[in-house]
Amino acid sequence: MPDIKKLLIANRGEIALRIHRAAHEMGIATVAVHSTADTDAMHVRLADQAICIGPPSATESYLNIPNIISAAEISGADAIHPGYGFLSENAKFAEIVEAHDIIFVGPKPEHIRTMGDKVEAKRSAGALGLPLVPGSDGAISDLAEARAVAARIGYPVLIKAASGGGGRGMKVVAEESQLETLMAQAGNEAKAAFGDATVYMEKYLGNPRHIEFQVFGDGKGNAIHLGERDCSLQRRHQKVLEESPSPALSPAERDRMGAIVARAMADMAYRGAGTIEFLWEDGEFYFIEMNTRLQVEHPVTEAVTGLDLVREQIRIAEGYPLTLRQQDVEFRGHAIECRINAEDPRTFAPSPGLVKQFHAPGGMNVRVDSGLYAGYRVPPYYDSMIAKLIVWGHTRDGALRRLRRALQEFVVEGMKTTIPLHQALLEEPDFQSGNYSIKWLEEWLAREHG
Repeated sequence: MPDIKKLLIANRGEIALRIHRAAHEMGIATVAVHSTADTDAMHVRLADQAICIGPPSATESYLNIPNIISAAEISGADAIHPGYGFLSENAKFAEIVEAHDIIFVGPKPEHIRTMGDKVEAKRSAGALGLPLVPGSDGAISDLAEARAVAARIGYPVLIKAASGGGGRGMKVVAEESQLETLMAQAGNEAKAAFGDATVYMEKYLGNPRHIEFQVFGDGKGNAIHLGERDCSLQRRHQKVLEESPSPALSPAERDRMGAIVARAMADMAYRGAGTIEFLWEDGEFYFIEMNTRLQVEHPVTEAVTGLDLVREQIRIAEGYPLTLRQQDVEFRGHAIECRINAEDPRTFAPSPGLVKQFHAPGGMNVRVDSGLYAGYRVPPYYDSMIAKLIVWGHTRDGALRRLRRALQEFVVEGMKTTIPLHQALLEEPDFQSGNYSIKWLEEWLAREHG
């Protein structure tokens, strides 16, 4: 496969800028595609070429496959990087890209399709030797089957949509009398949100952590893991802060689980970057899903490994082997990422608007991934994340001190942001000690704000 000369970035915002920077450092020209709302975006300004692909609505622009393919053909791009979100886990898009003799910087379409269906993903994960949450073997077809599965695994149980995510089509059933009603509600929500009413059942874990492993494969049977990220600080199933390594895991647990996920990816002949997500409770891991793309929180892995994950994605797409073998991967220090959103830090209501002043924190081992600049207007049409603040320290305490200082320096005037939320979290003893689970943040918010 030839080296990539011109890369079209089928995304927007900070991730489009992140991909542009990696490509330019590799000597690859970039093409930005954008909606009319993003004409003044930083990634559009910095790209070698920019093509408007539609109006503000994502459906008519960033999700418009014919327009993106047309932009690639017009610009002469020989590769497309989907970033995260939008079309990044759309197997049909990956197939169309490759059918046009354009390199898709991502996994094989069949792997995207398999892992995009949660029921099929769970079945495949089990076959690959990954530990599963006790539950149904696949989709639940009727109430009688649901009652039988629930009786076998024990209440409380979790009804989950087979397609989609973000907490929609998900219901906790505490006892059998609630099962019929909540199962119907989950199916209806799933149908409305994803066009698919299929649901399945899992044992509901009481107080787990959300721990994910970064994996890379070359598509030829070689794969490595790059350690774990703890993503347990969540609100409404949306991650707020991530760190690596997890404060809860021992090196032995990391090595054991990392070896299992790397072997699973090698057996799949997986290509490119992927993240295998687990719930962890009382020393046990339970597979929940795999994301066949780059993650928002990939910078914390870059900070502790020294590896440029986007560069690695591009090299693998070009047909090169992995840069590192497993024994070459070294984990150093501790990294934390804060997602900074244009939202009210108390109500979480979106707060788009004109950026009147912008100052990113700096100093040793402080990184800000953002497309913001003074005079830029944050559009109201897309996800509210406007920046990621990533810090590294030799120890977790050192990283926390650096993060506190960096947040004090961070200035975004003209809109409300979640910077004060992160500052408040840093003062909480439970967070300082690393003693938190996926339920902790919402319980803390309920206590703080009622």
